[in-house]
Amino acid sequence: MSHVLLLGASGFLGAHVRGLLAGRAGAELTCLGRDRCDLLTASASEMVGLLRGLRPTVVINCAGRLDGTTAELVEANTVVTAKLLDAVAAVDPSIRYVRIGSAGEYGRVPHGHAVAETAPAAPVSAYGVSHLSATRLVELAADADRVDGVTLRVFNPIGAGLGDANVLGRAAAQLRRALVTGSSSITMGLLSAFRDFVDARDVATAVVLAAFAPTLPDRVFNVGSGQAVSVRAAVSLLAHAAGYTGEIRAEGGMSARSATVDWMLADIGRAAEALGWRPTYELADSVKAIWADVAGADER
Repeated sequence: MSHVLLLGASGFLGAHVRGLLAGRAGAELTCLGRDRCDLLTASASEMVGLLRGLRPTVVINCAGRLDGTTAELVEANTVVTAKLLDAVAAVDPSIRYVRIGSAGEYGRVPHGHAVAETAPAAPVSAYGVSHLSATRLVELAADADRVDGVTLRVFNPIGAGLGDANVLGRAAAQLRRALVTGSSSITMGLLSAFRDFVDARDVATAVVLAAFAPTLPDRVFNVGSGQAVSVRAAVSLLAHAAGYTGEIRAEGGMSARSATVDWMLADIGRAAEALGWRPTYELADSVKAIWADVAGADER
């Protein structure tokens, strides 16, 4: 039987991965919270002791940081990865290590172009740099046979449980307030950029496939929808799901993670070929799930 150690199970993506793994036959699941191991403060030697005690065959890291200072981003996304790689290598190099990366590792992508894993990575934010550094560490460890590691470069994940660090999460919060107060408009940041929105349920499926794939011919896989949609169109779909007919205003800019990136689209051919993975949820399905979760919060 496989034994999966899931880190970050209480987060947005981690919760979807946990839900999918919980019903998987032949897999024992351990979800590790900060009460047992704080990834930020634990040393590599402490992680070694933890892994030796749990004896997982797979380690999935869905933990990470979306914003903060440069030091905080590097600590959460890069240093945590480095410690986990050292710990896994010390315990058992055959352990499959899966980490969640980011499309922010690519930086600017030419408009109309679908970016593949072989494209040059030139992040334009500290967030992207922190993830690219972690991805390179996984690649180096795998090349040296220290770890059986893989990174999933997730594009713009959306779905139930989405927080306000994501543009559609912020839009959902504003729509909820507008419906309560009767406001005739909501104000968002820049809405002209194009993003590849991928359903969190599809991301979870990709994670599980990567975790249990017999072999990994590559160490980096894009996980996106394979479609670029303007942020305005996505927010409008969400407003329609909410039954909101007011004005959607665009003022200010985008988040620091992607302020200078006006186009992002994933080439998902590698994941399809090597993992047998393809997205199954349409954007309309995803925004309905976002709104159902937000609306349900009022009833809980």
